[in-house]
Amino acid sequence: QVHLVESGGGLVQPGGSLRLSCAASGRGFSLNAMGWFRQAPGTERDFVAAIGWTYGSMVHADSVKGRFTISRDNAKNTVYLQMNSLKPEDTAVYYCAARLTRKTMTMTKRGDYDYWGQGTQVTVSS
Repeated sequence: QVHLVESGGGLVQPGGSLRLSCAASGRGFSLNAMGWFRQAPGTERDFVAAIGWTYGSMVHADSVKGRFTISRDNAKNTVYLQMNSLKPEDTAVYYCAARLTRKTMTMTKRGDYDYWGQGTQVTVSS
């Protein structure tokens, strides 16, 4: 079992930046990939970014490319999401996700992951 805890959300003005963190904990686990998803009220939970744990391969949704960057710290079992040039449409609850095996060939779908955090609110507003 893996427990994920997100932090770093909050209120920011348009054009501002935030850095989200997600720490994974548990007994004797080895991560395969971690990702970030977001969900605004009344919408589906959408893919934002993901990173493979062994080689650090990254993928970002088109809507955040050039503004958001995912990274990892293997020693801390932690994934980060640096969010720059934030827009009001980025407002959502951001969820961290993790998997321990390469159960699928992709990293961009909800079904690619087995573990989820509780979510952290990001609000972009003036």
